[in-house]
Amino acid sequence: MRYLLGESMGGAVALLLHRKQPTFWDGAVLVAPMCKIAEDAKPHPMVINVLTKLCNYIPTWKIIPTKDIIDTAFKVPEVREQIRANPYCYKGRPRLKTGNELLRVSLELERRLEEVALPFLVLHGEDDKVTDKSVSKQLFDVASSADKTIKLYDGMWHGLLYGEEPENIDIVFADIINWLDERASVGGPRFEREQKRANDGSSNSR
Repeated sequence: MRYLLGESMGGAVALLLHRKQPTFWDGAVLVAPMCKIAEDAKPHPMVINVLTKLCNYIPTWKIIPTKDIIDTAFKVPEVREQIRANPYCYKGRPRLKTGNELLRVSLELERRLEEVALPFLVLHGEDDKVTDKSVSKQLFDVASSADKTIKLYDGMWHGLLYGEEPENIDIVFADIINWLDERASVGGPRFEREQKRANDGSSNSR
């Protein structure tokens, strides 16, 4: 079985991969997916307009006026400090071109949510200030998939897999594992097609 799991920006990547190969994947787990950047995390529209023009000339400059995402994504203070101490974790403001691409991709995904056809589980914290939970709800409502599940967690933030209290993280992982177990035990359309092709090929070779 082939399942995608994407968190935040990774959720956007998972949906883009599904669009490129609609029948390749058996399902996806989307954790606070970046289908839309939360309004509180975006600069004023006039600032966005100016920065969009500037990114062609100074794409690597870190001048996007955003809040520190570490403080808004992860609820547990100790986790924030661990992330700040991690030399491999990007810190500071996004580069202009990076911010422009994040905005472009999120707007494109938001416009094409109905094209999502694979089975999916989408999870979002009710108090997420980084990605917009309303678009996860919209994805659940309009996606063409016949097998879709949404889980919203009261009081939880953006970092569902890492930035919450241990008992909250256990709840999230239990929901993910249960969803995957239920589907892996019965297979799926892609698996059934491949099994049928294999059986047909075996019959023809006799």
